[in-house]
Amino acid sequence: MIILASASPRRQELLKLICDDFTVEPANIDEALPKGVPLEKIPQSLALQKALHIQSRGHFGDIVIGCDTGVFADGAMLGKPRSPEDACEMLRELSGKTHKVITGCALLYKDKTEVFSQTTKVSFYELSEEEIKAYVISGEPMDKAGAYGIQGKGGLFVKQIVGDYFNVVGLPVALLNRKLSAVMKSH
Repeated sequence: MIILASASPRRQELLKLICDDFTVEPANIDEALPKGVPLEKIPQSLALQKALHIQSRGHFGDIVIGCDTGVFADGAMLGKPRSPEDACEMLRELSGKTHKVITGCALLYKDKTEVFSQTTKVSFYELSEEEIKAYVISGEPMDKAGAYGIQGKGGLFVKQIVGDYFNVVGLPVALLNRKLSAVMKSH
């Protein structure tokens, strides 16, 4: 059995591109930033924590997929906004600049562990205060890292993308498919 350790409806939809037969068991762990982990390795570290949490709940013989997406700008990791004001501040930070979106994944099966990440560069147009406020009022950015969803109205801010689009949505589908195929062959 394949278990996705994520409550994200976007990840669930994307995993359906790879396989139809999986279950969802969200890993409700403390997502505090781990100490001593290099900034751009944090998504991998959190993905592994999520996968290990689910595996430890009686799923040692199942394939467990943990994921975490981070938005990185100016040497900082932008998580999910804590308030509408926080979302506005994040969008101002991203306006007119290029940032990185890194999704870390962990695949666990018995004693096998595969941890990897995908990086996509996203460039935003300059955003007006009106655009930022209208977007935040829509509610769309409130549950998304970096305060935007590329698959929704946040996509209207994107000038250019270099890399995997699906990675920005929250799951590097093509890379995960290859890694999952390798694990299933050894199954």
